[in-house]
Amino acid sequence: MSEEVGTLYVVGIGPGLPHAMTQEAKDVIRTADCVIASNLYQEFLRKDGTLPPESETEQAADDAAIATRHDGTEQEVVRSSMGRQVELAREAFERVRDGEDVAHVSGGDPNVYGKSDLVFTMAEEEDATDVPIEIVPGVTAALGGAANLGAPLSNDFCTISLSDKWRGWDEIEEKLRAAAISGFVVVLYNCWRDYERAIEVLREERADHVPVGIFNDAGRAEAGRNLEDETHTITTLGEATDHDEKVGGMGTSLLVGNHETKVWRNDDREYLVTPRGGRDVDDF
Repeated sequence: MSEEVGTLYVVGIGPGLPHAMTQEAKDVIRTADCVIASNLYQEFLRKDGTLPPESETEQAADDAAIATRHDGTEQEVVRSSMGRQVELAREAFERVRDGEDVAHVSGGDPNVYGKSDLVFTMAEEEDATDVPIEIVPGVTAALGGAANLGAPLSNDFCTISLSDKWRGWDEIEEKLRAAAISGFVVVLYNCWRDYERAIEVLREERADHVPVGIFNDAGRAEAGRNLEDETHTITTLGEATDHDEKVGGMGTSLLVGNHETKVWRNDDREYLVTPRGGRDVDDF
């Protein structure tokens, strides 16, 4: 083990494109000795040179390559995939113990259904309390999608994942119902899983005329992988399930407004706005 220990950074890159990444995220990825990222995120990170171009890499292993940066230094880029997360966490711990700085890339924000909890869970499992861990935040889909829709999250809101990989539907339904009753604006993630079922639960506690925004690949513009690139659609809770063609997969989220959320229009388009407690201009 090296006398000098590195740092394991879990880096949120938002939608992954340069304009929506924080400067801290770019700096950490550019300077890390090793970057762990999926093929899609590697592609995004090469767009502005955050990662060196593929043409300047040489194969180190089946899932890793040595890249030469513009300053002549080398950086190892390791391909991440869903089935290798535990293995890659162990590898990251060893690299840090050997003195390397490792950037483990997460889409969106690492703390919003990202990789941060896995890293800490694995550190406990592997007795890796000697490994320094830092989280670099990113723009999650709820925030990117809300920006496209207008100002729908200006009051209290919550996010709920519809994935039943780690919890049963009974628990998901309980959270949906509690959020609806409490008046939260609700952003649904993983909408390819039973989104119609989720909408029906929310309709039991919330009026059908409440506005809903459906958005895909928030912040990815033409780099989107679902449907017709980045899209957003404004509808109502009662008609949300009439838009199946807009719910395209992992990049789709739904934003369900509350009783205060309004559709605001100008000459060009519609927006969603949730006033902060129903205040007017004189209250600011």
